[in-house]
Amino acid sequence: MLTVDFSRFPLAPGDRVLDLGAGGGRHSFEAFRRGADVVALDRNEKDVREVNALFAAMAEAGEAPETASAVAVTGDALALPFPDASFDKVIISEVLEHIPDDKGVLAEIHRVLKPGGLAAMTVPRYGPEKVCWALSDAYHEVEGGHIRIYRGHELVERIEAAGFEPYGQQFTHALHSPYWWIKCAVGVDNDKALPVRAYHKLLVWDIMKAPKATRWAEKALNPLIGKSLVVYAVKPRSAVGAAA
Repeated sequence: MLTVDFSRFPLAPGDRVLDLGAGGGRHSFEAFRRGADVVALDRNEKDVREVNALFAAMAEAGEAPETASAVAVTGDALALPFPDASFDKVIISEVLEHIPDDKGVLAEIHRVLKPGGLAAMTVPRYGPEKVCWALSDAYHEVEGGHIRIYRGHELVERIEAAGFEPYGQQFTHALHSPYWWIKCAVGVDNDKALPVRAYHKLLVWDIMKAPKATRWAEKALNPLIGKSLVVYAVKPRSAVGAAA
């Protein structure tokens, strides 16, 4: 399930792509399939091992061009182990809401991105996320959990302050908002509750089959209850550094 729309965030074969806070690697795998040279960075060593194993399996199965490369590494988003201007594209999906110093992370993204390079940044959307917080303290009051809810204009302002020029926005995953509202209402860890199990089956069916009815429904509902906000931005070619 991709949050970034690659028709709005185009990748060319040979592009060097950083997936920052890659987690299970969903965006990394898609970038690899499209022929990019991918670095998936996460601080979770278990996730890094599993993503590397899947990269190897994809390469062996011929699911990515032979000219593409992919590796997962551990690292700190506030001190990226890469030289300045070393990536053509950066993806950071559902990460900024976890990090106290989001300004520092945006500055690091700006540093490692080449002038003219693109960044795709996604966070939980204000309205649906606010409902989750209202229904359940356990949803966000956990170690490493969400520490803030962004209003759309606030995220855009922080991105601009870091030296980027946003060129597009979208809302996505509307069908996932009710699922999380149900989980928050019955208990975030209560996966055995009938409404949770039933809705989860619906989501799995939708992801696997992608029927037209649910695709149309989600497209219609995204502007209203889309679970995630995505902002696409470019690092200007004249930029020399993030704003103070």
